[in-house]
Amino acid sequence: MYTFKKEERLCNKRLIDGLFHNGSSFLCYPFKASWMLTTGEQQFPVQIVFSVAKKRYKRAVDRNLVKRRMREAYRLHKQSLLYDALNISEKKLVLSISYIGKEISSYDFFEKKMIRLLNQLAGEAIK
Repeated sequence: MYTFKKEERLCNKRLIDGLFHNGSSFLCYPFKASWMLTTGEQQFPVQIVFSVAKKRYKRAVDRNLVKRRMREAYRLHKQSLLYDALNISEKKLVLSISYIGKEISSYDFFEKKMIRLLNQLAGEAIK
């Protein structure tokens, strides 16, 4: 239940391009979420990619720390906040979460904001 498998990661270049050109997005500081409903065959309700700007965080160590915290918060809360709602409405989507914050905060902050983002996304995707 609390896993994050390879199949859940968004790796398809065509899907990523489509997501950024045709998808919807919203801001939930310190995250920016871009999402798009898909019709393709997916094993999981959501395929996701996490990104942190190299322009803002020059050192790879910092970018990796932020991505690790984002992935962990997502992994723990995706099932209850997002997957259950999407399974009921039988929708599948591709998702990108970008970190746009100016400083690296504690994990508790990341978790609180990720919960807010997932609730907002579930509300928008089900409409």
